[in-house]
Amino acid sequence: MKTTDRRSFLQASLGGLAGLASVPLAATLEGCQQLPVRQAARSVPARPLPSEALTDRIRVISGAPGNVVALSAGDGVVLVDSGSQALAPAVRASLAGLRAHTLINTHYHPDQTGGNALFGAAGASIHAHEITREWLATDYYVPAEDRWVKALPAVARPTVTFSERTALTVGAEHIDCGYLLEAHTRGDIYVFFRDSNVLAVGCVASPERDPSLDWYAGGWIGGRVDAMSELVRLANDATRIVPAYGPVVTRVQLQAERDMMQKLYDRTTAMTDHGRSAQDMLDEGVMEGLGRTFHDPYRFLYDVSKGLWAHYTNFGGNIV
Repeated sequence: MKTTDRRSFLQASLGGLAGLASVPLAATLEGCQQLPVRQAARSVPARPLPSEALTDRIRVISGAPGNVVALSAGDGVVLVDSGSQALAPAVRASLAGLRAHTLINTHYHPDQTGGNALFGAAGASIHAHEITREWLATDYYVPAEDRWVKALPAVARPTVTFSERTALTVGAEHIDCGYLLEAHTRGDIYVFFRDSNVLAVGCVASPERDPSLDWYAGGWIGGRVDAMSELVRLANDATRIVPAYGPVVTRVQLQAERDMMQKLYDRTTAMTDHGRSAQDMLDEGVMEGLGRTFHDPYRFLYDVSKGLWAHYTNFGGNIV
């Protein structure tokens, strides 16, 4: 597989910055987007959410608003992501009375970490990449909305962190967690339930939604291609791959999405090198022939452009 790195992009002409400067700031979309969503003002009744059994001990709880993976292990549950703040009580109601003793965050966005306070206050140990902990532990800026988001309370922040890889054993399940550098944010991880052959990948795969790049938090298209290549390498033909949103996918489906992202990386890098803006790239057909329709192709290309230049300048966002 082709590996993306800085070298292919560092040859960019500085004139490309002028093209990007004309691009207007994008609006926020719902769910697994590069910019955090506002929490719902009203509370949601604590009724169980829909779930799908993948094995005799692993379920995917959907509609939280994305997917939450739950491993039942004797004395309680291991969760991958906690849902939004408003929907966290419904996630808890979906656990059939079992206590979540371990919570793993795939990244910092509030639709994946909004339930941290609820589960943390109940005694769950919260695990995440160190960079995710940093984002959750400080106020951060949302550029598209020109507003600041307050840090989560201490009880909602990860207390067990790592930088590259870590592993834990819960009951009969061996769980590996690994860093996915700059794939969607700068703190993404995968969670691999090895004995059950279930791989949770957060927002690094997006089977139904437009792929999202949180450029302000370090995500960029080259990092996404490399991360997806790593996930394809980890999986086999029997692996159930769980994205943050959408259905469970196979290794073949993940490979197809990875190949599409590689094609987009090659096209957009070359065009950005020559000073093309997001609108220029859209007008010149960069999104054609992908075998997939994007909901908002301009928004995607805007984030690609911002991410390419942020990567080129080593821009690290608000805190990292």
